[in-house]
Amino acid sequence: MAFFSSGFLFLIFVAGIFLMMSVKVLNEYERGVIFRLGRIMGARGPGLIILIPMVERMVRVDLRTVTLDVPPQDVISRDNVTLKVNAVVYFRVVEPNRAVIEVENFLLATSKLAQTTLRSVLGQVELDELLSQREEINHKLQTILDTQTEPWGVKVSNVEVKQIDLPVEMQRAMARQAEAERERRAKVIAADGELQASEKLSEAAEVMSRSPMSLQLRYLQTLNEMSSERATTIIVPLPMDLIKPFMK
Repeated sequence: MAFFSSGFLFLIFVAGIFLMMSVKVLNEYERGVIFRLGRIMGARGPGLIILIPMVERMVRVDLRTVTLDVPPQDVISRDNVTLKVNAVVYFRVVEPNRAVIEVENFLLATSKLAQTTLRSVLGQVELDELLSQREEINHKLQTILDTQTEPWGVKVSNVEVKQIDLPVEMQRAMARQAEAERERRAKVIAADGELQASEKLSEAAEVMSRSPMSLQLRYLQTLNEMSSERATTIIVPLPMDLIKPFMK
């Protein structure tokens, strides 16, 4: 009788182990790729999944967007400037079956592919293009990565070049170039201002030449402005018309 009870408990224990092995629970963002005796049976989930013990096994696949940091890469641009560039890649699994059977580790494969693609693409552009056309380069990287990861069931949604480290000598040269550009713009603006002022003065002189009375009014206005200052000495210029009789 004792042997029978111990055997019954053993069967219950084995049944409990098989039950734990056969029942799986998947979250909303997870899928389970089922293999039956080595053959893929498809993806299941989310929710409660029941497997045949010792016959079926399950591989969990996360469908959420993955943020992958690409480590800094040594890049030589088309104009022979050595750079260190890192990026961030956003991707997610859209076909769990292919992500499991087409590639051994889709996370590692996507990371290595992003590194080589970053070096290849940035090596074909010049430094000025890399600094000024960041959006176009990001789009090109995203298109290339998405095309190459599509057989793995992975969708690359976005790629962002995050940081560009320039050599110290290049930073100094760019600082000098920016300073020279600011000086050039300041001189151009000053020259434009002088040109506009001279044009306005020329127009004013032409108007005053047609109306001598306006010239006299301007002369009186200038005297009024000078008298309001705190100067102790005021030099008053006299028109030539007033002193011509005395000169004769």
